[in-house]
Amino acid sequence: MSKAKPGIDKNLMNVVADLEQPAVNSHHAQQIQQDTNDRRHQDSLNHDKTEDMNPSHS
Repeated sequence: MSKAKPGIDKNLMNVVADLEQPAVNSHHAQQIQQDTNDRRHQDSLNHDKTEDMNPSHS
């Protein structure tokens, strides 16, 4: 791993690397898009702070 350079968001470095890869065909392009969608979905699940307001589940 290389050291992060000042002023560069290290979380975006992998995104840039992914975007720089050209899709080989439509299937590969769909796979890349699905990986992005999966990461976004998992991120939203990880940040979901809603609580179950129904006390019958206790």
